[in-house]
Amino acid sequence: MNAGRTPEGGGGARDLPDVMRAWRVTSPGPLAGGGDPPLELVEVPLPSPLPGELLVRVEACGVCRTDLHVAEGDLPVHRHRVVPGHEVVGRVVGDGGGVHGGALDGWSTGDRVGIAWLRHTCGRCRWCVRGAENLCPYGRFTGWDADGGYAEFATVPAAFAYRLPDDVAAVSLAPLLCAGIIGYRALRRAALPEGGRLGLYGFGGSAHLCAQVAIAAGATVHVLTRDAAAQRLALDLGAASAGGAYDAPPEPLDAAVLFAPVGDLVPVALRALDRGGVLAVAGIHLSDTPPLVYESELFYEKELRSVTANTRDDGRAFLDLAVRHGVRATTHPYPLEEGLSALRDLKAGRFDGAAVLVP
Repeated sequence: MNAGRTPEGGGGARDLPDVMRAWRVTSPGPLAGGGDPPLELVEVPLPSPLPGELLVRVEACGVCRTDLHVAEGDLPVHRHRVVPGHEVVGRVVGDGGGVHGGALDGWSTGDRVGIAWLRHTCGRCRWCVRGAENLCPYGRFTGWDADGGYAEFATVPAAFAYRLPDDVAAVSLAPLLCAGIIGYRALRRAALPEGGRLGLYGFGGSAHLCAQVAIAAGATVHVLTRDAAAQRLALDLGAASAGGAYDAPPEPLDAAVLFAPVGDLVPVALRALDRGGVLAVAGIHLSDTPPLVYESELFYEKELRSVTANTRDDGRAFLDLAVRHGVRATTHPYPLEEGLSALRDLKAGRFDGAAVLVP
């Protein structure tokens, strides 16, 4: 790589390369099969931060199921040839100038920074004004509307960047930035009462972090998942029980969160709820749900709720909780060049916890 480039805006470090390696979604489609994979690893120019943005050297990027949905075409294309990845940990190396409050808006070169899913909101619509910026119709998202962290460098609007501690490994922090934040949002949406009984359907990157938060708050957690390794991890983390995805939990649930993108599990989880229980569906994509039987699945004031992204307040609150309670991700590092393998392993359920790409 050629060196010597300095980002515009005066906040840049010198001796940055002109090009970098990055995964791009070339033609969304199934990862399995005999055709060309939907992603390719390419060399591309170093991204140029816009005014108000930071340039970040990526230390680690978590592999999220949403990345899989972007790659396979489950989500519509928002940016052609997008670089996926929205669980990014890195170091500030420059900015695009014009950042409110100074060259780096309180950021210094070398600061540890987190880049998450939510990248932009308008700040003026009725949802933003009432504190529900996650519902902003003009929202934009990292790794879908703008290039993300399956790369050696990435950019982020300074107003949407998270400050991260220096004393925790980047690989451990990366899954917190989506899996953790979304799990926290889902837990809030599930309205779990104090000391309540929580069911978690699916136990991947997000659920195993959500479980730690709930257990730290005094909840009894029951995990329902098909994967034997995930069941063992759940018990190791303090879950009261771990059974199959379609099994009934050992006691009625006050709340449940569905992390598996399987619509067939919606009525299963609703039947497991006690009176007044709430089921929150955490995924951005869900296969079709079967018809619901009112008497057994919705009566007695049970509720079914969806979860849409998160607010920055959610992110800050969760990251604070994670630091105070020692919430840690179970991680499986992959070199950046093995990004395709990481996504395939995620789809096949070959690991518990979360995969993380390391440039």
